[in-house]
Amino acid sequence: MVTNSIIVVEDDEITALNLNLSLQKHGYNVIAVCDNATQAKNKIQAYKPDLVIIDISLDESNDGIELAKVVRQKHNIPFIFLTSYSDDDIIAQAKLTEPYGYIVKPFDPNSLHATIQMAIFKYEIENERKDNIDSLKVDKINLEKLLYSKRASDKPIVPFGNNYHLDISVCETFYNGKKIKLTKKENAFLRLLVAQLGLVVSFEQAMNYVWDEHGATENSVRTLVWRLRNKLETDIIKNASGIGYYIEE
Repeated sequence: MVTNSIIVVEDDEITALNLNLSLQKHGYNVIAVCDNATQAKNKIQAYKPDLVIIDISLDESNDGIELAKVVRQKHNIPFIFLTSYSDDDIIAQAKLTEPYGYIVKPFDPNSLHATIQMAIFKYEIENERKDNIDSLKVDKINLEKLLYSKRASDKPIVPFGNNYHLDISVCETFYNGKKIKLTKKENAFLRLLVAQLGLVVSFEQAMNYVWDEHGATENSVRTLVWRLRNKLETDIIKNASGIGYYIEE
């Protein structure tokens, strides 16, 4: 059995000690216990753990949330939050970092173990999907070929979702036969999703295909998806946490 390495970031000495003991009891390799974000950043950079447990309210501030952003964006390491908060604003901020789980203080050792295992499993599955995505190079020519292969008949119609179809001859999308008015970028992103039904379109893929100019970010993609969802009649665009979006085949 592979031993997973973990860094704990918790500024309460008693909680940190209990976490360390519980993790070791379940066979985890606790390679560092940090009581502040600066120390944690250095340890994460040095050791590259399999998972990080982060107190959501380090130093009674939002340092835990800011640290989580760094872990997500710079290191691509799964993390879970340790929290005693029930404040809606704090939870809302935490959700934006897309954690792989939450542990509520005081924690139960068995729930802790289960949450860690689910987080690592989810991360591994997402990475497998990402590898599959990255192996499929989609440019405009390949995308047209993919769409053409998904036609339901000899007509230029590609069905998707429930009651949607894409007319690839005119680059337009319809729901129950009624045209949906989309912007150029919305249409391009939807075509990318339809061309890869059942597969995740990564943020990087979307940025490279939809935006001709440089400067697009993951937030640009999120905003585009938000607008697109508002125009579609049903919720067919699904999230792949931290990776991108997909439409079920």
